[in-house]
Amino acid sequence: MGSSEALFRATLHRISARLGHGLADAAAELAVLAQDAPDRLRQEWELFQEEVRAEAERLEHPEQAGSPDSDQAADVSAQERIDRLRAMVATISRELEEKA
Repeated sequence: MGSSEALFRATLHRISARLGHGLADAAAELAVLAQDAPDRLRQEWELFQEEVRAEAERLEHPEQAGSPDSDQAADVSAQERIDRLRAMVATISRELEEKA
């Protein structure tokens, strides 16, 4: 075997090894994401349902939005929901960054 043939075969082997390793890593990452997906979907679905219930309640009782006391209570409730959403987004972002 000439040196150019050996170099060519060695190049092919190393490319194959690197591609195989990269594909294995990508497959493992996809498996982890697929494992976490049902929990994330469930959480998002529950949050969506909670938002829909709150919106329906607000639409059913628009007269409550007019009083100053209820405005403050609604602001606190809305702020709490916003804080929870931000915390969830931060948690999901950290998890995705750790896995990347």
